[in-house]
Amino acid sequence: MRIISGKARGTKLYTLEGLTTRPTLDRVKESIFNIIQSKIQDSTVLDLFAGSGAIGLEMVSRGASKAILCDKSKDAIEIIEKNIEKTHMKDKVELYNLDFENCIDKVKTIKFDIIYLDPPYNTNYISKALDKIVDLDIVKQEGLIIVETDDEPRILKEIDKIKVKIVDKRKYGRATIIFLNKEA
Repeated sequence: MRIISGKARGTKLYTLEGLTTRPTLDRVKESIFNIIQSKIQDSTVLDLFAGSGAIGLEMVSRGASKAILCDKSKDAIEIIEKNIEKTHMKDKVELYNLDFENCIDKVKTIKFDIIYLDPPYNTNYISKALDKIVDLDIVKQEGLIIVETDDEPRILKEIDKIKVKIVDKRKYGRATIIFLNKEA
């Protein structure tokens, strides 16, 4: 896994061993970033289930002014710290070793341009996170929430009950990427 574009382009990232995390494949990541490229410059980003930190660090590499990365795993935090160091982005990244609900509470005074949600599959974390994000109003009106899942029908059903609207949806093998805005 590597940073695809921007200041840290080509930097190989450390990844977590084992099956507890699934790094977003480079081809999927590249497609996502092609879609959102115009929204990244000077943005404030939240990567709520950061894993290796690859998504948030890619955003900073491409011009985001600030990325908040969160993961509850101490192993993930150690890998993210190494990747922040390797990409030289310490001044633009905040890192939290918290579960996603406590992280959202901690950052509730910030309005984000982009929020990325890629929690462990087979959980209800997407709907819980979206509920909290909408309730605390932490995404800008024109902001984007990006969800990665392998259970599109279930997630679409859950999303339908939350005050967000789907603006785009793409399927890449097993993964579905859903792009959301909050409802006006």
